[in-house]
Amino acid sequence: MATATLAASLRDDLTENDRNRVLAVTAPAIDFTGPEPFEAMSGGASTNTNRTDSNAFSHPSATMPPKRRQDFKLGNALFQKLWVSSPSSTQASDGLGPLFNARSCQTCHVKDGRGRPPLAGEDAVSLFLRLARPARDEAERTAIARHEVLNFPDDTYGRQLQNLAIPGLEAEGKAVITYTEKRVSLADGEMVTLRQPDYAVAELKYGPLGADTSLSARIAMPTLGLGLIEAISDTDILANADPDDKNGDGIQGRPAWVKDHRTGETKLGRFGWKAQNASVRDQSASAFSHDIGISTPDAPNAYGDCTDRQKKCLAMPTGVQPRLGPVEAPDQVLDLVTFYTENLAVPQRRDVGEPMVLRGKQLFYASGCTACHTPKFVTRRDAADPMHAFQLIWPYSDFLLHDMGEELADGQQVGEASGRHWRTQPLWGTGLTERVNGNGFYLHDGRARSLTEAILWHGGEGQKARDAFAVLKKSDRQALLAFLESL
Repeated sequence: MATATLAASLRDDLTENDRNRVLAVTAPAIDFTGPEPFEAMSGGASTNTNRTDSNAFSHPSATMPPKRRQDFKLGNALFQKLWVSSPSSTQASDGLGPLFNARSCQTCHVKDGRGRPPLAGEDAVSLFLRLARPARDEAERTAIARHEVLNFPDDTYGRQLQNLAIPGLEAEGKAVITYTEKRVSLADGEMVTLRQPDYAVAELKYGPLGADTSLSARIAMPTLGLGLIEAISDTDILANADPDDKNGDGIQGRPAWVKDHRTGETKLGRFGWKAQNASVRDQSASAFSHDIGISTPDAPNAYGDCTDRQKKCLAMPTGVQPRLGPVEAPDQVLDLVTFYTENLAVPQRRDVGEPMVLRGKQLFYASGCTACHTPKFVTRRDAADPMHAFQLIWPYSDFLLHDMGEELADGQQVGEASGRHWRTQPLWGTGLTERVNGNGFYLHDGRARSLTEAILWHGGEGQKARDAFAVLKKSDRQALLAFLESL
């Protein structure tokens, strides 16, 4: 409560009356006999209250005025657009690649939800391998410390392994995943089987990877509520940071400072598995560039992730048309896709007053989960978009980096994040994952096939909460899971 009080007093967008209101509504729950006021409205007034079917993640913000609905529909069309290679008669859609992982945003974010690892015999579609090497000298270490770069790409294959290519060019290679099973015994004797992934690359077409290049598997994230996350005050996020663990609770919460792609300013990162992007627009521009190979004003290289060593890639035609500007997806395209992904509504919670769900919520608090999965925030009064302003939202994330232990580590530094750090994943919409995407794969690489497995993978700063879950009797574990399924 002390950090919340401090944060509210420092926020420059609040009047004294506002501060008192914010303190009242964001205070931690202490009564678990019934739901808190407005608890079902996870995204505040923008919450989607329509029927929660397989399109539950694809509705516009309920606060969206009618005159903006057309922009939302256009953004949706661009999100689903299938890009094609150049030259093409469909000049508004060419520029794909030359190397790429997907032809559209929707390919990875199916129904605006999360990706998954490939099943046996499949090629990876919504899982990709990030490539990076550590700094090799003091100059490179300084560049990372100054937020000039997040890390350094593989000299040959760049920042991401592309498993697809346009006609006339070979793809870089294919991700190979092998799983080793390990069994975990819970306190009441129930056995849970976890699967430990190991990642490699086969069919490399441009020579070997660098000896110091690391592989980090990432699945696509759900895209709901992103504009609301961007509207959370930096002050409120930083109030939960404790990188030196001064309060001795074992939770260190580290902010991720990154460069804004457009302005070059240093800002608080809050998007991506390692909080490597400061804004929804940054996230969108990065995906266009690395996943699809489409240039935008914020990432203007029309060759995407092609490196200097890939001469044939750099000789392929691009979709840049001088009459339309110097990039393949001009400002209007990036603006509309950003608007669309900023305003995908968070679905309304279900069963918030059910006794089992309330019991699970109490156990979620008692187990220490809220130390990282901060339940609620009130967004800024002066948010860039009035639709996101002064909303009580329930993302269940602190948007900070946490050391999650060696078993979840990928060994890859990304700016402030070490190989053991991950951003706390928001939990809103979690209970609708299977309904929307037809599967329930969790964590950064989809290794967890259930929420139970996801919890049991927590280590490092999440170890205490994980252990608290593991010693619960089965009925209490089921209650905690029922709470998560209600989100």
